[in-house]
Amino acid sequence: MYEAFYGLRERPFDLTPNPRFLLMTARHREALTTLEYGLTARTGIALMTGEAGTGKTTIVHAALQSKSVLQSRAVYLNNPALTREEFIEFLAIGFGLSDKAAKSKTRCLAELTEVLASRHASGTMSALVIDEAQCLPDALLEEVRLLANIESAAEKLLSIVLAGQPEIADRLNQPSLRQLKQRIGLRCSLAALTAPETAAYIAGRLRVAGGDGSEVFTDEAVATIHDRSRGIPRTISVVADNALVTAFAMDQRPVDRNVVLEVCRDFDFSGTPGNAAAPPRREDEDQPLGLRTFAPGAASTVVEGNAHAAVPAADLGQYGRVKSGFSGS
Repeated sequence: MYEAFYGLRERPFDLTPNPRFLLMTARHREALTTLEYGLTARTGIALMTGEAGTGKTTIVHAALQSKSVLQSRAVYLNNPALTREEFIEFLAIGFGLSDKAAKSKTRCLAELTEVLASRHASGTMSALVIDEAQCLPDALLEEVRLLANIESAAEKLLSIVLAGQPEIADRLNQPSLRQLKQRIGLRCSLAALTAPETAAYIAGRLRVAGGDGSEVFTDEAVATIHDRSRGIPRTISVVADNALVTAFAMDQRPVDRNVVLEVCRDFDFSGTPGNAAAPPRREDEDQPLGLRTFAPGAASTVVEGNAHAAVPAADLGQYGRVKSGFSGS
């Protein structure tokens, strides 16, 4: 819809877990390395946690597509709100077991153990990856623990990765799940992006899509996106994509802060009050664009080191976001 207007080959902010658009912050790099290791090193269970929208599914897909994991046979479950019987059926289908195994837990475990041992003997690692693990009922978490017990005399035969929101970590502290917690050999977490990381996230996605960040968003727009999204990548993408649509409809390039505020008002993204990463909030900024008044060269608060400095909006490019690929409007 708007790609040609901004010089893009494709939409940069689609809400799909495409590893091509993955931003490698220190936490994301650690998480990816942890999952790759967990999928190939026969460590038992690996756990990755993070708030909704922080990029867990993208990391999972990136790990499954990495060169080190290509020799593994992974079964991926992204909707684990299943009954015990449905879970057994899923395992049978995913690991290529018989129809009888899909209807009998005993038959499923027997065939699964045989298949895993055969793959292990041929040098192929098998893995079970469960996304949205916070949705697993306790009964299935117990089944996961028992699956982790499938092993030879020397090694685990099945690697298991659990990825979910922080609630899964809280549940593992329950006495009834202590045995599962003891079997977690690897653990990592994702967090919201910092202001520089948000700028890098937006610039990186635009670059992959064939665009130039300095020609698409102003520095103030990027800072406001960070403030209102609270650094959550999925929310950043929602705001950025809708800002592109809105500015396209207005025949406006680059996207400025006023357009971002209009989008955030529509989506009721209030952000974090007092967040120093973004310019100060105007009294009328939650009103539609046509009801606001704007003064050219109005001062904005930005962070330089540990101090706050009031500078003209046109000078924002000098303060900490130039390296991200964005310039002032």
